[in-house]
Amino acid sequence: MFSIFQRKKQNNQLFYHTDVHSHILPGVDHGSQNIEQSLEMLRAEREMGITTVVLTSHVTAETFENTPDTLRPAFELLKETVAETEDLAHMKLFLSAEYRIDEFWDKQYKLGNQIAMPGNYILMENSFHQELLELDDLLFDLRVKGYKPILAHPERYGYYSARKQRLEQLHGMGIKFQVNLLSLAGYFGQHCRETAMWLVKNNMVDMLGSDMHGMDHAKIIQDYINSKEWRKKIAPQLQAHIINDLVRD
Repeated sequence: MFSIFQRKKQNNQLFYHTDVHSHILPGVDHGSQNIEQSLEMLRAEREMGITTVVLTSHVTAETFENTPDTLRPAFELLKETVAETEDLAHMKLFLSAEYRIDEFWDKQYKLGNQIAMPGNYILMENSFHQELLELDDLLFDLRVKGYKPILAHPERYGYYSARKQRLEQLHGMGIKFQVNLLSLAGYFGQHCRETAMWLVKNNMVDMLGSDMHGMDHAKIIQDYINSKEWRKKIAPQLQAHIINDLVRD
């Protein structure tokens, strides 16, 4: 009886089916390094109930200066491989990126080199050191041009932990907030988790993301969504607000 119960519990799945933040595209950042790792990570997504994955590799000055020319070949290779892999062939993949707001972004934005998600959503990563002075102007400009900006993991920017009114202001401007499941699980530390929980409590979480860089992250997320806290407290509170599945064709 006990073993049957445990097996059933470990099959708990997410209530949405689209991951809007992942590092599964092989060989372009410090996420998956090859096709084999990507397939393993996609199988982990499938086990959690995810059927659509947006591939949001880092685009960051100096470290990962990706452009459509570097991302698309890796995407086409992965997409073709997935289509030929029987247990994953049903999964939908979309190419986009996680854009760090820095000098490389400024240059690429002027060239029109950004790749939006379906629905014209675009995932923006703020500086981890301090909020950029031009953030409001950029977010406004993106919206004027028809994009729907998503602020990636706002709970991870330490300067917001004591300035929660700023988070309220940004969210009130219509900016979507994407919180990491890893943050809720405590992977990035207690302060980050506390801010993530505050965002949940105040109905300011619009999207959830795995931010998965490898199978170590997948296992942490799988354990968390099988936890009593997630199943009994967090998931029921979030379910009415999460719009992940709008990011689809």
